Amino acid sequence: MPVTKHVEKHFTAGDTVRDIVIGMSDGLTVPFALAAGLSGALANSSLIITGGLAEVAAGAIAMGLGGYLAAKSDRDHYLNEKRREIQEVIEKPEQERFEVAEVFKAYGLKDEQIAPILQAFQANPKDWVNFMMRFELGIEEPDPKRARTSAFTIALSYIVGGLIPLAPYMVTSDVRSALHLSCLVTIIALAIFGYVKGRFTGNKPMASAIQTIIIGSLAASVAFVIARLISAR
Repeated sequence: MPVTKHVEKHFTAGDTVRDIVIGMSDGLTVPFALAAGLSGALANSSLIITGGLAEVAAGAIAMGLGGYLAAKSDRDHYLNEKRREIQEVIEKPEQERFEVAEVFKAYGLKDEQIAPILQAFQANPKDWVNFMMRFELGIEEPDPKRARTSAFTIALSYIVGGLIPLAPYMVTSDVRSALHLSCLVTIIALAIFGYVKGRFTGNKPMASAIQTIIIGSLAASVAFVIARLISAR
């Protein structure tokens, strides 16, 4: 019988999707809430656009910087733990051998099966350290470019998301009409965003879309109420 080649499909862009979700979700809700809150106090859409664009710029910088620092902290943590593990392999080899054995025993291996593995690790300290980092500490090596990529992805996603609820104020001078249209396009954007996110992450797209609409709407509503209270003073 013909043999069909087995092909495994795994989603490997989890960090990128996470950054897009962080940037886009905040970009859709915060500028919308600010513009909606100002709509009750200002009759001039140009002022709302100015305030909204200023918030998008500041938010993108802040979110991007936060993503950069978070990713850099992850890499610094990994490098510090790796230096410590290298030192322990040199200074405490017996303790490290015991820890390796404990890892394999958890998978059901016997001492006689573990012995050649320990010998191989002693001959290859680099592989030994990498094994301990992954299976003892549970830490994967971050991409060296991760911090810059994360900052750019989050900031760009925030800008794209933030321009969507502000677009109606750019096409109509009537503030109330712009507010209603902004609500509509923001909900549509949340639905599309949630659907696409579900497709990429392997979840049910429609369920993801509904969940994103609910969560995004609640976040936008809370932010809207706060913005209204502040602008009313």
